[in-house]
Amino acid sequence: MCCEERMFQTLYNYFWWDRLWLPVNLTWSDLEDKDGRIYAKASDLYITIPLAFLFLIVRHLFEIYVATPLAGLLNVKEKIRLKATPNPVLEKFYASSTKHPKQGDIEMLSKKSGCVVRQVERWFRRRRNQDRPSLLKKFREASWRFTFYLIAFIAGMAVIVDKPWFYDLKEVWKGYPIQTTLPSQYWYYMIELSFYWSLLFSIASDVKRKDFKEQIIHHVATIILISFSWFANYIRAGTLIMALHDSCDYLLESAKMFNYAGWKNTCNNIFIVFAAVFIVTRLIILPFWIMHCTVVYPLDLYPPFFGYYFFNFMMVVLQSLHIFWAYLIIRMAHKFITGKVVEDERSDREETDNTEEEEVTKNGPLSNGHPVLNNNHRKTD
Repeated sequence: MCCEERMFQTLYNYFWWDRLWLPVNLTWSDLEDKDGRIYAKASDLYITIPLAFLFLIVRHLFEIYVATPLAGLLNVKEKIRLKATPNPVLEKFYASSTKHPKQGDIEMLSKKSGCVVRQVERWFRRRRNQDRPSLLKKFREASWRFTFYLIAFIAGMAVIVDKPWFYDLKEVWKGYPIQTTLPSQYWYYMIELSFYWSLLFSIASDVKRKDFKEQIIHHVATIILISFSWFANYIRAGTLIMALHDSCDYLLESAKMFNYAGWKNTCNNIFIVFAAVFIVTRLIILPFWIMHCTVVYPLDLYPPFFGYYFFNFMMVVLQSLHIFWAYLIIRMAHKFITGKVVEDERSDREETDNTEEEEVTKNGPLSNGHPVLNNNHRKTD
């Protein structure tokens, strides 16, 4: 065995050391299938990678054959953007330096390109707008996520609603870690983990929002939590956490869909429901029930070990993101209460010129960002 192989084997043995992931006096051999009991294994997770690519294929077909016709039914109108006039000097600066030049850069580019300052500013506004995702792209992405989160929430509830630990959280740790894995738990885990892998794989091409970095952290933390809770047999706690998260995500995506379609009243009403469910589930139930269950109850059975600290540390990371997003949601709710238009605080708004309207729609002028129908009545519900 060469030096590299020995080093790899040593690292492998340290990573899967029993004392890291399991309570004292327990080993991986205790979690081998026997006496009719089936236990979760790390090797089960290999299937989630090909399943993630299958999700990407299904998503592509869904967006073409389901979301796009649905957008037509809901009268989602694509905006026509005025394109920036081809200009090699400005394009080179835009691609290699920054999309938001400072005043000194604008004056320098004005001299190099032969355009007046006003024309350079207008060119960059239009060029930035060209790179922003279309309304149809946003709608199709929201439709796909809405569909998955709704199905996942219903499936998750079907998996846990008849289990004793759904009603008594102390049952989560009863007999841990000698807890057999049910087929329903297996598929719930594999599908959820595959979906989050697909989100991570597609994040570069998805609609980028202001919380792009936080989204990456969330996806990575979720993948780590789901994976660890599987092979360390934290499955009962894991199913509760996944179902809790899915309980409000589909509401947010449906609100986005109606917002893109211009159904303002419907969007606002769904958003209020979403905000209430988010605050109750993420800021009350998760920290004061679920995290209490994962932090306090295990200590009645075993002294703390690395896996215990690791799992709860990742839960704190997720909870920190929830607090950040709750802040954005409360800001949006405040705008709604004060009569301002509710829109996603994370969205990147399009820019317009002061002297001319940058965007028109195929169906006529805009009102508050939504098309006005030809009969002069704004579409609401």
